[in-house]
Amino acid sequence: MALSLDDITAARRRIAGAVAVTPCPESIPLSEISGCRIFTKLDNFQRTGSFKERGAANALALLRETGRCRGAIAASAGNHALGLAYHGRRLGIPVTVVMPRTAPLIKSATCERLGARVLLQGESFAEAQEQALSLVDAEGLTYVHGFDDPAIIAGQGTFGLECLEQVPDCDAIVLPVGGGGLAAGVSLAVKSLRPEVRVYGVEADHAAAFSAALRAGRPVDVPPRPTLADGLAVSRVGALAFSIAAPRLDGVVTVDEDTLALAILRLIELEKTVVEGAAAAPLAALLADRLPELRGRTVVLALCGGNIDPAILSRVIDKGLVADGRLGRFTAVISDRPGGLAALAAEIAAAGAGIKDIFHDRAFSGPDVSAVNAVCTVETHHAAHFAELLGRLRQRGFQVRPANPPPP
Repeated sequence: MALSLDDITAARRRIAGAVAVTPCPESIPLSEISGCRIFTKLDNFQRTGSFKERGAANALALLRETGRCRGAIAASAGNHALGLAYHGRRLGIPVTVVMPRTAPLIKSATCERLGARVLLQGESFAEAQEQALSLVDAEGLTYVHGFDDPAIIAGQGTFGLECLEQVPDCDAIVLPVGGGGLAAGVSLAVKSLRPEVRVYGVEADHAAAFSAALRAGRPVDVPPRPTLADGLAVSRVGALAFSIAAPRLDGVVTVDEDTLALAILRLIELEKTVVEGAAAAPLAALLADRLPELRGRTVVLALCGGNIDPAILSRVIDKGLVADGRLGRFTAVISDRPGGLAALAAEIAAAGAGIKDIFHDRAFSGPDVSAVNAVCTVETHHAAHFAELLGRLRQRGFQVRPANPPPP
């Protein structure tokens, strides 16, 4: 089915008042660290925390009366399910969502709170989708695909319309790419109205299905590996989404897990904004200098989801601090006699570092029973500071072995 700008503008009228027009403020701190003039499109401010509401509201509004009575079903890692659950309740449409067992707990629990029937099936999106499709015929439900449905893509395209209106002088929009629905809708809207505006996609390198499709010239199966960007972890991009987005995107790049964690940390520290891994991908691409052609340009980053599991967030912050060189671990050989640990602690303090954690390892410290391994986790200002600390300890005669080499 061919989609056009008219479908997107119609979707905008259809969902007006039900889906928020989210802010898109300029970010001075992100501009300073990226070398671009950065605006952040905050779709993490949607009622259910992501852009997925746009497509879900549009698709449900278009259901015929029979479909509305029997209900809708979808497979989703979380955000599409949340959008359907919320707008299904608003419209009085029963919603069933099938999630992989690995879906974040916060998303499954919220779907249930919003009134959806939640089924946890399979270990991947593909397995969850197979189970959802089996219920379509068994229960007479309408399947609403999370990223490869015309109504979904048209709804996501409203994101692009807002970007152009809120930042009329923007040179580029950078989006996360999973199944391709957002990239398809936004690129169609933007290139229809302002073809000179560049649109880029960013994938997690553990889930690079769109890049694989570009190389093959068609969607292909690429089983994703575990990634912080769980919302992007699909094994195959949508055929319709790919046919729309592939000729319109100006480029697609990948980012690694450390950079995703660092981007989440930067957004918390500099923007006081919590996002999930998928939404951090656009900033991660700039931090990793994956889009050097955007230096000095006016760029909109799609911060399009904020549903990160709190239990995971704390680990992501620590991972980001390690990637930033502000959290390090090393093993030092010290005397097991009184004063050995105090001498090490004094040197760490003198170097201006802080001890976050320390423990003794006697069982594996070697044949010298008078020596012990002290495994230290320390807080430092930056990677160079951690390297300076290790150098200082070696100068003072300590045998030191870092657990994590200082970042470059």
